[in-house]
Amino acid sequence: MTEIAPIRALLLDLEGTVYQNGRPIPGVPEALEAAAHRRVPHVFVTNTTSRPRSVLARELVAMGVPADPSRIFTAPLAARQHLLARGVRRAHFLLRESLREDFDGIEAADSGAEAVVLGDLGEAMTYDRLNRAFRLLLDGAELLALARNRYWRGADGLMLDAGPFVAALENASGTAATLVGKPSPEFFGAAVASLGVAASDAVCVGDDLESDVGGAQSAGIRGILVKTGKFRPSDLQRSSVVPFRVLDSLADLPELL
Repeated sequence: MTEIAPIRALLLDLEGTVYQNGRPIPGVPEALEAAAHRRVPHVFVTNTTSRPRSVLARELVAMGVPADPSRIFTAPLAARQHLLARGVRRAHFLLRESLREDFDGIEAADSGAEAVVLGDLGEAMTYDRLNRAFRLLLDGAELLALARNRYWRGADGLMLDAGPFVAALENASGTAATLVGKPSPEFFGAAVASLGVAASDAVCVGDDLESDVGGAQSAGIRGILVKTGKFRPSDLQRSSVVPFRVLDSLADLPELL
C-alpha cells in the first residue's frame, strides 16, 4: 500500500459501516479500539432519523462500541441548531415521535408552522401526511430536509429513504429544501471542527458513495468507501465521485493508520 498523509481524526458513518441491522460489522469494535490506541479520535456522523442520539449511543455501547451522545453528529441535531439560529420555534415534523427529544425548544405544529422538517417516517409516511406538509409549504413554511439519501439497506433488502419524499415536496410546492444532514458540507465541517483538526487531516468512512464520500470531499475531507451496507459495485461505475480509498470493511482501517 502506498504511503499516505497521516490520518489524525475519523468521521464514521453508522448504518452499513459500523453496524448493520442492529449488529456490529465483524472486526469494527476492534478496529475502533486500535484507532483509540493510536490516539486517533473519532465522531460518528449519521443521517439516521429513526432514533434519537441517546438511543443510538445505548445501542452502540450494547454492541461493544463505546459511544457518548455528544460524539454522535446527527441530522436532527443540525436541524435544531438551524431552526434556533433562524428564530424558528414552531415546526411541522414528518418524523418518528421518539426523535422529538432531539428538538428541544421547537414546538410541534400542524398549522401556522414556520418550517416543515422531513426525516424518516417509515410506513407512516402516508399521502395524508405528505399533503398536509405540502399545504404548509404553500403557506410559506421552509422545507428542512434531514437527509436526501435515496435508499438504504434494511433487513429484507434496499428500501426507500427520505430523499424521494423531499423531491416530491419540492416538485409539488416549488420550494427548494434546505439540507442539514449529509452530504451538506456544513454538516461535515461542524463534525471535523469538534475534533480540533484540519479537514485535510481527517477521513470520513461510509457505505454511501454520494452522501458519505462525496459529502466529505465537498468539505475538504478525504472519503473512504466500504463494501458493506448498501454498497454496490455499480455505484463506482456510475458516479463521478472517486473515493480516496475503497475498503472491504471498516475492520480494515488499522492498515491505513
